[in-house]
Amino acid sequence: MKTVLIILECLVSVLLIAVVLLQSGKESGLSSTISGGNTDTYMGKNKNGTLDKKLANYTKWIALVWIVLILGLHLV
Repeated sequence: MKTVLIILECLVSVLLIAVVLLQSGKESGLSSTISGGNTDTYMGKNKNGTLDKKLANYTKWIALVWIVLILGLHLV
């Protein structure tokens, strides 16, 4: 049982790292101003929001599973 939990923990950890790295930055600083990254239009906000919102939601759920697995490993 412990081996299965450890393997699941490793897989969920890698998945969590991948999902966090796929997310775009939340701040649009000087580099966005220089490169012309203007997303103030409706379509620009709508396109960027869908994938980022999905990734943020996935991050929350994967982190919750990760915490449950950690607690399960602690109890076993």
